[in-house]
Amino acid sequence: MVGATASGKTAHAITLALRHHTEIISCDSRQCYRELNIGVARPTPSELAMVPHHFIACRSVLQPYNIYEYEQDAMSLLNRLFECHDVVVAVGGSGLYVEALRSGVAVLPDPAPGLRSLLQSQLEQEGIGSLQRQLLQLDPDYYHQVDLNNPIRLQRALEVSITAGKPYSQIIASQTRNERPFEVELEMVNRTPDELRTRINLRVDDMISRGLQQEVESVWHLQQLNTLQTVGYREFFAYPSPTDAATHLDDIVNQIKLATWHYAKKQLTWFRKKMQASGNF
Repeated sequence: MVGATASGKTAHAITLALRHHTEIISCDSRQCYRELNIGVARPTPSELAMVPHHFIACRSVLQPYNIYEYEQDAMSLLNRLFECHDVVVAVGGSGLYVEALRSGVAVLPDPAPGLRSLLQSQLEQEGIGSLQRQLLQLDPDYYHQVDLNNPIRLQRALEVSITAGKPYSQIIASQTRNERPFEVELEMVNRTPDELRTRINLRVDDMISRGLQQEVESVWHLQQLNTLQTVGYREFFAYPSPTDAATHLDDIVNQIKLATWHYAKKQLTWFRKKMQASGNF
């Protein structure tokens, strides 16, 4: 079950899992962290109680989870689940995590010596806009898919593109992936643009009322971690301190809504391409 953030994937996945008397695997790159709850729209306790969920709040932000580990753990889990279930429901909006389940993770070249530190220095000295412009030049296709405010994704794409001498998106597309011992059927939750934007705005307002500001403050001392460079948190971290952020809360809320909307549009582009390619759209 895929779709944009705030489209209602969780509810649809639970309905599907109950219908098939099965369990749910999360394909979300942030809901796996215990410290992140409200800001990553983790399923509520009542939702988690309805159906067994996996890869939810399973590790600390101090133990970053990469996609290679996720693929290995998820495949091992699926082997066990298929011993007692005919169907397993996977749900999430992180495209790379969905692809890790469907066909595996591409093997990418290690960056050329010194390139990673060079790009990090570029980010620190020239800002994220410099990386964005460079990616647009080297790989315009990926530029229009990636979260442009995620410096880790930008740096990795640039590392691969520069090291390999060709666009990151081409390398990903040309990789021969692993065959899976199960069939994968993609289903996407569709919303009209107006409906999705309204749902996003309502969700952000709800997050604030439930204590997102306090949740961010609880991890403020960890803001340098890559795992916290995500929508809903980095908008607060743009300010020097929690006190400064609190005085600009209205602006932060509007920034989160806008950033979430931009991210949702990129998610839709990604999933529609994948579903068209697989004949499910």
